[in-house]
Amino acid sequence: MLWSLAPELKAKGYRKYIEFAALCLLAAALLWWFGRNLDWVEVRRALSTADPFLLTVAILIICLAYVARAFRWGALLKPLGRARLSDLFVATTIGFGAVFLIGRAGEVVRPVVLPMRDPRVRPSAALVTILIERIYDFVAVALVFAVNLIWFKPPLALEVSFSRVRLVGFGLLAATVVGLAFLIWFRKNSTKLLDALNRLFARWSFFPQRLAKLVTGILEQLSSGLRVLVNARELAQTVGWTALLWLGIASANLLVLRAFHLDVGMAETIFVLGWSLLGSLVPTPGGAAGAFHAATAAGLLFLGVRKETAAALSIVLHLVDFGPAVLFGLFYFIRGDLSISRLRTLISPASAEG
Repeated sequence: MLWSLAPELKAKGYRKYIEFAALCLLAAALLWWFGRNLDWVEVRRALSTADPFLLTVAILIICLAYVARAFRWGALLKPLGRARLSDLFVATTIGFGAVFLIGRAGEVVRPVVLPMRDPRVRPSAALVTILIERIYDFVAVALVFAVNLIWFKPPLALEVSFSRVRLVGFGLLAATVVGLAFLIWFRKNSTKLLDALNRLFARWSFFPQRLAKLVTGILEQLSSGLRVLVNARELAQTVGWTALLWLGIASANLLVLRAFHLDVGMAETIFVLGWSLLGSLVPTPGGAAGAFHAATAAGLLFLGVRKETAAALSIVLHLVDFGPAVLFGLFYFIRGDLSISRLRTLISPASAEG
């Protein structure tokens, strides 16, 4: 069976490398655009004046944020299984380290590493909970960003431009609420929907049965995982961990801004954080390299920060947010907690097909 699929899998493998090369070129183009008009002597001067104590505290808070991510992942996994906190933390940091190195394609690493360390966890369950985790993060950021815009005061010269930013923020919040309502509706009606889908696949003789089972299986896991949205206790736990996580990230970012001697508060920090996360959606290697820096610098420029200082800040924020995960991932790799050969086998096209 696999032999008959070999040409298709080989084509998928080539396509994967082509897509990665294209994303690398996009990252290079964005980095060039980001730095084309900068005075890099001034950027280095801004970096040299940063307060190392505040940066160190920010890094420690980000490390604690990864612990909060591990706790939340465990809470999201409860409807589908259980895992040890140590394994959740290892998989989380290795996964985010992979995202930094190879971009959003590294998201597949986390749901593979966790079952490698704890066979009780099914890969499909780990994958579904990461999808739900992304929903939680998107809702949290959209909600906080939109609410923050209500009382956020932009510079007087940018009042007109800010009205468009506020419109986009509220539109994003509205779309998030609609999406969340749809997921709750799907959870409550999933049994009927899956039965209808199975009947539809049974009538479609042209539709591959393996693919039909894959689709329905993932939707079943998603329905089970979404129990956290309708179970009051589990919802309180996951929302609590999400609030603690993003409070930590926002606090760390505030310390980084203060380290560069900016007189800003939490409102300005959340405003810039929203821009940073918008840039991080671009799936370039290096943890959205180029896009993250350009978007973060744009948010800082909106606040009246000099472009060289904004560039230095975006570089440091990127390293503070992702650097600890890379270091933890490297530590676990050196210690032997991660087998690269086994990981490559598990995420290969043949394994994915199986």
